Order: sequence, then C-alpha cells, then structure tokens
Amino acid sequence: MSSAILDFLKIHGDQLDSEIAESLHLSRAQVASEISRLSASGDLICCKVTRYVDGKKIEGVSCRLSGSLPKAAPGPKIGASRNEPLR
Repeated sequence: MSSAILDFLKIHGDQLDSEIAESLHLSRAQVASEISRLSASGDLICCKVTRYVDGKKIEGVSCRLSGSLPKAAPGPKIGASRNEPLR
C-alpha cells in the first residue's frame, strides 16, 4: 500500500489524505496510518491544513514526497528590483 501512495504522489504531487484515499479506493483510516508510517520514515512530509472550497471548510492532512520542492511561481521574485535583468 505504501508504494501505491508514493507512486500516486509522484504522479499527482501535493495531495490531501482524503484525495489519496478516494483515488486509491482505500479508507481514510488506512491512508492515515500509512502516511504516518511513511512520514516517520522520512519518505513523506505531512502537515495539517484547512482549505475552503466554495465556502465549505475542509480539514485534512496535506502530503508530499520528501525532498520534492514545489515549482517556482511565475513573475518577479520578492526583493528583485526593476533594474536587475531577468534570468
């Protein structure tokens, strides 16, 4: 089961525990125990999050692979002046 979760996150990136459970057809309890084990071993980074979708509050655990960084946001970076050439 842990390899299925890791493969899912490699493909889809940062996901909530409920999204992982729904996509892999597992219970949230199974996913919660597995992500806590993977987090303890250092394979995943997890944190509790609250999201609002269409005014509805959704609480869950956000998971991503350890060592993977989110893509940089487009546009000028904080602290960059307009006179500096863009890279």
